[in-house]
Amino acid sequence: MDHQSIIDTISTAVGDTPGIEALFLSGSHATGLADAYSDIDFVMVAADGATDVVSALWRDAVAQTGEIVLWWDRTTVPVLINAITADWTRTDVIILKPEQMGHHTQAGLKPLFDHKGLHATLAKSPAAGQPNLKKFQYQIEEFVRILGLLHLAVGREEYINGVLGVFHLRAALVELMIEETAAPNRGGLLHLNRLITDDQKRVLMAMPAPKPEREGMIAAHLAYAAAFLPRARNRAGALGVEWPERFEEVTWARLKESLDIDCPYPRT
Repeated sequence: MDHQSIIDTISTAVGDTPGIEALFLSGSHATGLADAYSDIDFVMVAADGATDVVSALWRDAVAQTGEIVLWWDRTTVPVLINAITADWTRTDVIILKPEQMGHHTQAGLKPLFDHKGLHATLAKSPAAGQPNLKKFQYQIEEFVRILGLLHLAVGREEYINGVLGVFHLRAALVELMIEETAAPNRGGLLHLNRLITDDQKRVLMAMPAPKPEREGMIAAHLAYAAAFLPRARNRAGALGVEWPERFEEVTWARLKESLDIDCPYPRT
């Protein structure tokens, strides 16, 4: 069953149920960015919210689209149900009461049915976002902290666990690149290609793979430090975020003393 057929089937299954006031598409299907690999995100408005009765109704609707092989019923978020059917179609629904819709916007939702005209009462689009300076400062400090743990991992010869530090550094670099582009409609984890530039992709693709051995682990940490820290320093300056100068200084001093490695970029 293709995505549109799934959407139509679910919408029809719940559309005439008393107490179900609206059903919207959200995510990539609402913004026109969906592809064959996208999940299908719904927002359902129920008078009583995410009750067991509404959950059972939703399960019956999803079951009409295929055999359910995974069902997470309000497991991670009290109003969220995740499902996967046998053809690996992923459907997610957030079930809200009408008064809980305030943070949604018209731009982020596509009505499938809307019995009480709720969509028209929402803000047209999100307010222009501002960079989260506190979060960015934490990300910088966390990067330096993870980098500094390299001396501990090498000293203990914890090369298998030590490569986890590389993944943390990579995640920080990717997040920084996304922030640099300020791309709208970030979507899920597997939408990176449309969020960063070709130059940024080349930087990421050139990063060495983490290897569970001494020299490979050191090389990967240094490569990510060389890619992340200058970019982060420039962005911090532009945003007026205080750079953790002393923390970075003593971190490089510790790495020099213990591993005889130097900072891979000019700090001044």
